[in-house]
Amino acid sequence: MTPSYQSVIDQYYPEGSPLRDIFLRHSRSVAAFALEIAVKCRLPLDPAIVEEAAMLHDIGIFLTDAPGIHCHGTAPYIAHGFLGADLLRRHGISEKVARVAERHTGSGLTPDDIAAQNLPLPADRSYMPATLLERLICYADKFYSKSGDMKRKSLDKVKASQARISEATLQRFERLHDEFGRESDIPKD
Repeated sequence: MTPSYQSVIDQYYPEGSPLRDIFLRHSRSVAAFALEIAVKCRLPLDPAIVEEAAMLHDIGIFLTDAPGIHCHGTAPYIAHGFLGADLLRRHGISEKVARVAERHTGSGLTPDDIAAQNLPLPADRSYMPATLLERLICYADKFYSKSGDMKRKSLDKVKASQARISEATLQRFERLHDEFGRESDIPKD
């Protein structure tokens, strides 16, 4: 029997820990926004799968070294996607959900991005969101941070953060925004 997403979360994010609070607040925000977009855009996606994928997209952060958000693992933060995907596969979570974890970082990462930034990621995988579910969670995730006030960011702030990574990252985000964005749903600066 496949475990529930909550049982997987509970195994790695213990009750009462600051990391659990951060993880759940972020994941619930991403899930709510993704479900809102799915309804408004009339996406042909099962809401239960959208919720599961959003709740598990960052499952690998505890394995990384990001003390600012109470992550005290050893891997670089950029690795949380593929590490989380591997963890989900070991738990028997569906491949479509595991791929969301693997492909949600930035607005996707191309082999050129990985080489240009010398990123510590396995070269034998794709890090570009390809399916509708992968693109939706990747998009919704960009509007929520795991630090600060954790409120939904304005479109301008999201675009600025994507532009800081690279012009290509910003262009990929803008394509996601063309697919999913509804200006009235996003706060203004």
